[in-house]
Amino acid sequence: MRVSALGLIAGLSLSASIVAPLSAHAEEVVVFAAASMKNALDDFSAKWEAETGNVVTVSYAGSSQLARQIMQGAPADIFISANPSWMDELEKAGLVKDGERRDLLGNSLVLVAHGADAEKVEIGPDLDLAALLGERKLAMALVDSVPAGQYGKAALTALGMWDKVAPSVAQADNVRAALRLVSTGEAPYGIVYATDAVADDEVSVAGTFPEDSHPPIIYPAALLNGAADKADAAFYEALSGETARDSFEAQGFTVLN
Repeated sequence: MRVSALGLIAGLSLSASIVAPLSAHAEEVVVFAAASMKNALDDFSAKWEAETGNVVTVSYAGSSQLARQIMQGAPADIFISANPSWMDELEKAGLVKDGERRDLLGNSLVLVAHGADAEKVEIGPDLDLAALLGERKLAMALVDSVPAGQYGKAALTALGMWDKVAPSVAQADNVRAALRLVSTGEAPYGIVYATDAVADDEVSVAGTFPEDSHPPIIYPAALLNGAADKADAAFYEALSGETARDSFEAQGFTVLN
């Protein structure tokens, strides 16, 4: 069966008229998220993009760095912090839409070691972490500004270890950078979130810090005042949906909503 040139052109024109509006209406959602969320959020974002045709652009870094960037005018639609305090700062600055903040996820804190078969230790006041390290380094995120580092320092302090191990701490800009130090063997041990340990096959969990040794690890999410597109609000709501839950739980997060 022959198709005339005129018929072919008409068919192509019809196809273009169907596809063009879809592309024209695609919207971009800009998310600033704690570095520890990368694997889970990348997975969910890809699914949401495929379902909606919109585009999600995510910037990952330490929560403190991201919050400061937003306060300095960085164009973000959604912020997901690894602790409540940096979200509090954005609220104080009037950058969060009224009523559009929620506690999204929970996490736990672990001691990771280089290699797939770390010797297990019981983390408590009786653990001599300084002796375990010897002359080697303990990788942590920045202990005074990045949530993972702050939680880690709080736990070590509560367990009476901080003063002994502080000289051995190698601080990194964010928790994933600390994880890389252990993954590559530059540091034999590190303190990261449980979800970070799941994300890297070159490390294994040596022990889990007691929950009462540090403040609860809570990830609040918020829709920011700069969010203007319908897609921004839709993605924010979808973060509490079943598809997002599957992505988060697969990486070891506790879903709070």
